[in-house]
Amino acid sequence: MMQYLGTVAVVTGAASGIGKALALKLADKGCHLALADKDLHGLETLQQQIEVLGVECFIASLDVSDNQAFITFAQQVNDKFTRVDMLFNNAGVSLIDSVENQSLEDFHWLMNINFWGVVHGTNAFLPYLKTSSSAHIVNISSLFGLLSLPLQSAYNASKYAVRGFTEALKMEMAGSNIAVHCVHPGGIKTNITNNAKVSTNAIQKSQLIADFNKQAKTTSEQAADIILTGMGKKQRRILVGGDAKLLDCIARWFPSSYEKLLGFEKGVINKRKALLNK
Repeated sequence: MMQYLGTVAVVTGAASGIGKALALKLADKGCHLALADKDLHGLETLQQQIEVLGVECFIASLDVSDNQAFITFAQQVNDKFTRVDMLFNNAGVSLIDSVENQSLEDFHWLMNINFWGVVHGTNAFLPYLKTSSSAHIVNISSLFGLLSLPLQSAYNASKYAVRGFTEALKMEMAGSNIAVHCVHPGGIKTNITNNAKVSTNAIQKSQLIADFNKQAKTTSEQAADIILTGMGKKQRRILVGGDAKLLDCIARWFPSSYEKLLGFEKGVINKRKALLNK
């Protein structure tokens, strides 16, 4: 059984969504928190909610793509708490555009946050986690780290990279005090799609948000519960939501043809035909 009381957890991307839900649930279990996000106002509001629960909460404005800033943050956290037991590399962004249309600048922007942010966080906190009696590294990948979707090439690439990095790290940490978990959320009701960079050539953002919200069945609070339960069960791969479980099975059973079964190719072909007929 997981022991939370008096432990210290670090959560990135903590001002909203899954990160915020994790922070509140961990605080309710008696866990002290170090929270990072670029949204300092959101962190300050969350800090007030958490401190009412009687635990300590350290916050910092952090760009996870900045390795030196992450190293400094890790030092600050260790200086304050003298221990780190859990790391949740949760910060992430989304980019929706075709390979043909998206800029390399945008591609690098996304990879620097979604992938390099995970690498930076892991490297910065690993020395401190190694001194814990029982530590956990939880890296947030995605359903789209299990299968790919058109107009999501950069996001797919980043989440597949997180999965590969985390699975290798898990093997390297075997037999140590550090358990490593890779989380694959399906459709979660968060603001990541609302805040995504979207090309008007790819899709109308308002329609995208409406479609996503219609399909997103899992709340951030439910996702946080599933993640914490998975950690307690020592699950190395944590699937969040029925859609993630179903599509993971489809990708395993039909690795060379899932895009046809799910209609991804047909959708792209129909869109191309519609553009040609205009």
